[in-house]
Amino acid sequence: MFNSHKVEIDWAGRLLTLETGKIARQADGAVLASYGETTVLATVVSDKSPKPGVDFFPLTVNYQEKAFAAGKIPGGYFKREGRPSESETLISRLIDRPIRPLFAEGYRNDTQVIVTVLQHDLENNPDVLAMVAVSAALTLSGVPFMGPIGGARVGYIDGQYKLNPHIDEMAESKLDLVVAGTEDAVLMVESEAQELPEDVMLGAVMFGHKGFQPVIDAIIKLAEHAAKEPREHSVDDHSALENEMLGLVESDLREAYKITDKQQRYAAVDAAKAKVTAAFLPEDGEARFDKEAVATVFKHLQAKIVRWNILDTGSRIDGRDLKTVRPINAEVGLLPRTHGSALFTRGETQAMVVATLGTGEDEQFIDSLTGTYKETFLLHYNFPPYSVGETGRMGSPGRREIGHGKLAWRAIHPMLPAKEQFPYTMRAVSEITESNGSSSMATVCGTSLALMDAGVPLQRPVAGIAMGLIKEGERFAVLSDILGDEDHLGDMDFKVAGTSEGVTSLQMDIKIQGITEEIMKVALDQAKGGRLHILGEMANALSESRAELGEFAPRIEVMTVPVDKIREVIGSGGKVIREIVEKTGAKINIEDDGTVKIASSSAKEIEAAKKWIHSIVAEPEVGEIYEGTVVKTVDFGAFVNFFGSRDGLVHISQLASERVAKTTDVIKEGDKVWVKLMGFDERGKVRLSMKVVDQKTGEEIKREDKKDDTQD
Repeated sequence: MFNSHKVEIDWAGRLLTLETGKIARQADGAVLASYGETTVLATVVSDKSPKPGVDFFPLTVNYQEKAFAAGKIPGGYFKREGRPSESETLISRLIDRPIRPLFAEGYRNDTQVIVTVLQHDLENNPDVLAMVAVSAALTLSGVPFMGPIGGARVGYIDGQYKLNPHIDEMAESKLDLVVAGTEDAVLMVESEAQELPEDVMLGAVMFGHKGFQPVIDAIIKLAEHAAKEPREHSVDDHSALENEMLGLVESDLREAYKITDKQQRYAAVDAAKAKVTAAFLPEDGEARFDKEAVATVFKHLQAKIVRWNILDTGSRIDGRDLKTVRPINAEVGLLPRTHGSALFTRGETQAMVVATLGTGEDEQFIDSLTGTYKETFLLHYNFPPYSVGETGRMGSPGRREIGHGKLAWRAIHPMLPAKEQFPYTMRAVSEITESNGSSSMATVCGTSLALMDAGVPLQRPVAGIAMGLIKEGERFAVLSDILGDEDHLGDMDFKVAGTSEGVTSLQMDIKIQGITEEIMKVALDQAKGGRLHILGEMANALSESRAELGEFAPRIEVMTVPVDKIREVIGSGGKVIREIVEKTGAKINIEDDGTVKIASSSAKEIEAAKKWIHSIVAEPEVGEIYEGTVVKTVDFGAFVNFFGSRDGLVHISQLASERVAKTTDVIKEGDKVWVKLMGFDERGKVRLSMKVVDQKTGEEIKREDKKDDTQD
């Protein structure tokens, strides 16, 4: 019934299996991939004809995790999977980025890739496996895909690279790097690092590239038995149109790309485009070329002219050389009533970042296949259309916003203080108010400044820079701090973030079929110089975290209570802790290990809550003096509440130094009194004394004073 094929290899000490022909047979390509006991299904479907009216490749990648893969039932009211989580969105982008450049030029057929996690062994992360499965499915599908690609995760543990470390090993790793590429070159890198030097980062990329070569061989072996016949795909020859258009507007475009102001440059390019439209698509005559061809060739011509200028002259669109970073202005304290704020401007790119500090109640619960955990650092990136002078839709964040925010999060995260040192939930929101270049790297710089302005004790400031590449044959030029046009018309987007001591995040996307180790080394070295320059400019605004929190930020103090006392602090149904919160005004969060976080903008409220909790969990000490309240009087003495909920008996003989005939002659219910804990009787009952304490001052009466009293 099934014409199935399977390939198995040992990869980094675990079995990798690629199987096709049994599941999802109506898809153009389908591969069931397993690594350890983690299993994913990747499918590819591509329309048989081009999508009309588009000048781009309509590729969609959907990565989805099913709760049943980890033996779970989804939470929420509906008990089924809903919209993609942030993690699913990020992994969809992770797969999209290395495969997109490998589709044949001019391919416009609507293509959808769907990856489903069917089983998770909680040891092997499914993201890299999903990338491998997609590569195999595309290679088998017959679509014009110039693969296959491989992918791998690289850790750095005890000074050694580790290929595809287990999930629990990543806690010990100073690096979490995912790399993808072909047999010959690297296409994509995504990473977070603990201030590693550039040579270690480059070594990790090349280690990963070498490590996934057996996977590429396995995919090729599977394709030899199961691949479909390649689809026919041809690209129209527009050379005649290009030569004619070049003669018409070459000088116009060259002049346009000498204009440094973005809006003026765009206006000049639009004028050249209007000239082309009038010549090749006349309204009152018969057009010799179709509209889509004219648009495609004009865009291609723009790229050629920009690239020629850079390679021939070393001069860029805005007149800079290859290494110069645009002028930078950094400000902090822009919004004084917020907890921390910064405005970072680099050329025509600007990020306004606001930092907010919260308590344990503000932590984000993340529900993943590996379990639910709390996140204390949130970074949200917003890209409103006005930032590029356009109108557009406003709504929930898209894949781009989520991806850029996560990149900045990875850059800042290694420099955050330990939770024990700084027990706050931290949220940074980056509003991109202008954009012409890397707004994600502006977000890194702005977030670092805003957090330091809020008093978050970062280990060191973090800055980021975006690098570009122009490559023609053997010639190439690496560009520091790329403009938007250089990103669109160039061959690489290479983003490096870090401190003065090393790299904290590296992301790379290639639009051509990979780059070499030599180019990456040049880019990393050049990026280091740019990063250090940016850190110097940021230091003009703020060089280290403020010593004190802002006026409007909450204060949090941490105390620890014995685990067996947590129930007493919370009380039946939360009665006790609610009373403490209501009476003191402080917010209180108690964790399972006995850690208690008390938060308030008032030190007085925090101190009152601390004293209350201390009185509940601490044990009274013999010989200490306490202030208490009389809760009941009896013939033989009075019961005094003196230590939290603890009561003790003041015997009638201990009420006063003189003889007392009747308890109520000395005190009555509700009176505030000072008592000394004398000890415990044979049944463990508390014995208190008032007569040894001065009831006015709360000081113990000295022995000589007591002797004098008896003589009077």
